[in-house]
Amino acid sequence: MTSHSHRKLRAATVVCAAVVVAGPAPAAAWAATVGTAADAAVSVAPSPSPDPFAELTPDEIAERSVTATRAATSLRMAGRIVTDGQPLDIDFAVNDQDECTGRMTIKGGTAELRKTDRITYMKGDEAFWRASMTSQGMTEAQIDTAIELLKGRWLKIAPGQPGSSDLGGVCDLDDLLSDLGKDKEKEKPSGLTRGPDTEVDETPVATLVKQKDGGEKAGGETATVSVSQQGRPYLLKMVRTGGDRPGSITLSDYDKPVDVVVPPADETVDLSKLNRSGPA
Repeated sequence: MTSHSHRKLRAATVVCAAVVVAGPAPAAAWAATVGTAADAAVSVAPSPSPDPFAELTPDEIAERSVTATRAATSLRMAGRIVTDGQPLDIDFAVNDQDECTGRMTIKGGTAELRKTDRITYMKGDEAFWRASMTSQGMTEAQIDTAIELLKGRWLKIAPGQPGSSDLGGVCDLDDLLSDLGKDKEKEKPSGLTRGPDTEVDETPVATLVKQKDGGEKAGGETATVSVSQQGRPYLLKMVRTGGDRPGSITLSDYDKPVDVVVPPADETVDLSKLNRSGPA
């Protein structure tokens, strides 16, 4: 394979990975609605006695939740997001040291992602790579070559390499939470109402709802967020129905250690070496 072909393959592979991994980013964009949201399917439960939010408005509850969640040192987010019409299942643990570990599934293909020491590692099965590369317009020959290179191995991406910022961004807790509660005009969450108290994983929660363009029944969007009524007022669940980005994300394992295992060197494909040496 020529060096020019290697450069094209490397760039295409990273772009594919970056586009697919960028899927979890809507979790942050959702939070800008809190705005944001929780599932109508959660079980209804009695409020703790006394209600820790009894004297607060829904917007004030959201503001406290935003503050608590953004102060977390780590968390786990799991669920499904629809991006570009495709459901993307994610399950990631991230911390405030720019580290993460987890996996995603799209079109029946699964990939693992790890980041530590500013290095991002990604390992997908054939179905994952084929689906993501096809969506980027790669030819069958390019896809077959890339899959052969990556079979059973981790794609290793260092800072500054193509796609590194997009791929690593999913592990950046500050970035994931950066839009929480943002309202560029009011600078605080606004326009929320409080729904019935419920439970998320057996934890009592306050339910906050925000509707856009009349809500789902009117062809708009309904966003709901579940705020813990026990301990710190963390966000525990966010759900969007209607609109073009429906989905549900559960947040858990707040402030728990995130253990990232670095793949063995002989099980990685380093992008920086593809130009010079070809397939490893």
